[in-house]
Amino acid sequence: MTPLAILVAALVVVVGGVLAFRLHPFLILIAAAFVVAALTPVDAARPVGPGQRVAEGFGKTALDIGIVIAMASILGSCLSAAGGDRRIVAAIQRCVGERHTPLALLLAGFVLGIPMFAETVFYLLLPLARAAWERTGRGYLVCVLAIVAGATMTHSLVPPTPGPLFVADALGVDIATMSGVGLVVGIIAALGGYAYARWADGRWPLEPARSAAATRASATAAGSGPPLWAALLPILLPLVLISLESLSRSTADAIPASALAAVRILGDKNVALSLAALVSIVLLAACGAGMPAVRGSIAEAVTEAGNIILVIAAGGALGVTLREAGLGQVSTGLAAAAGLGLIPLAWLLTAVIRMAQGSATVAMITAAGVMAPILLDGTPAVHPVYVAIAIGCGSKVGMWMNDSGFWVISRMSGMSEVQTLRTASVMVAVEGTIGLIATLCLAVAWPLR
Repeated sequence: MTPLAILVAALVVVVGGVLAFRLHPFLILIAAAFVVAALTPVDAARPVGPGQRVAEGFGKTALDIGIVIAMASILGSCLSAAGGDRRIVAAIQRCVGERHTPLALLLAGFVLGIPMFAETVFYLLLPLARAAWERTGRGYLVCVLAIVAGATMTHSLVPPTPGPLFVADALGVDIATMSGVGLVVGIIAALGGYAYARWADGRWPLEPARSAAATRASATAAGSGPPLWAALLPILLPLVLISLESLSRSTADAIPASALAAVRILGDKNVALSLAALVSIVLLAACGAGMPAVRGSIAEAVTEAGNIILVIAAGGALGVTLREAGLGQVSTGLAAAAGLGLIPLAWLLTAVIRMAQGSATVAMITAAGVMAPILLDGTPAVHPVYVAIAIGCGSKVGMWMNDSGFWVISRMSGMSEVQTLRTASVMVAVEGTIGLIATLCLAVAWPLR
């Protein structure tokens, strides 16, 4: 074991994030992985150099999550281009009523945060917040915060978004379990954030800046798009297929062999997300988009996915090198001794990393790399899914000026830095804390053992 390797790697991640948060996180994570690998003595039984060790960890992570992230990105891009996202928003608004627009935006952000990135959801829904203010002259802040409250929780708790997908894979949690527990905790945390948003709107009422009016979507177009069932199909299809595959493991004896084989093939995460992406492409074409538009949406999605895959694979390389450095051996006894304490430990570690370097996804990747050896090499008294959820909740704490999302919310909504800190930043921290409490309660009431 080389504590120096782990200490220096931590400094690379934290100092790199604090002093150069504009530097691409891929470079910070891969540099940390090389540092750990270089300072770890070569195992005589496996004489592999630092470069190959980093490459193997990078490749294994890309193998596990590369196709899923690429297909999820295509799904979100094509669904948005087809107008499916606006159809979902309109349906939610009709269900809750126009006078409950903030609640509709919370639910819309929560649903759309599953297939789409949180910033994209914010761009999409912000015009609706402005339109609600123009009709009533009040409630603009609660609408803005409701969007953030919904989208930010599924972004960090529910696959196939990159952060929770990587954490689930790193900690050995199947996607169906991660999605189910993530949805439960996410709903509880999002409602807590919504309550804070209501309170903040009464204390610090806000009017939208004129410059915030220009966004990529029009509020009046919210009712356009494909039928609701078609808009929901790409989102629900992979969740259903993956859940059925997970269920089939415990009911294999009661299912005919041919049906079991089909469920396990279609329920594979790569196949399920590929089918969902294909459905979204067909949906976009069926809505009248020509081949250039379809090709453009796919190209944009693939480019964005490539960037994310590089970052996550670099984080995976760091996790592998940390494990080979002996972190698992050092912490073997911690898994059994800490018990439920592993949950707040994972939450606190993620929160510290998030505050230091700004990115919620990078914080989750780094924290998962540290916690994985503790869970996989030890005998934890708590199910790994709760540690994974705690990592997602911890990534909500510490959103400030070194986070690109902070500036998106601030500039697009027309808030100053101080206004954003006391509203959006505090709200997501409240969500993360409520999420931690909910996770601890679930771990006690429903241990999954």
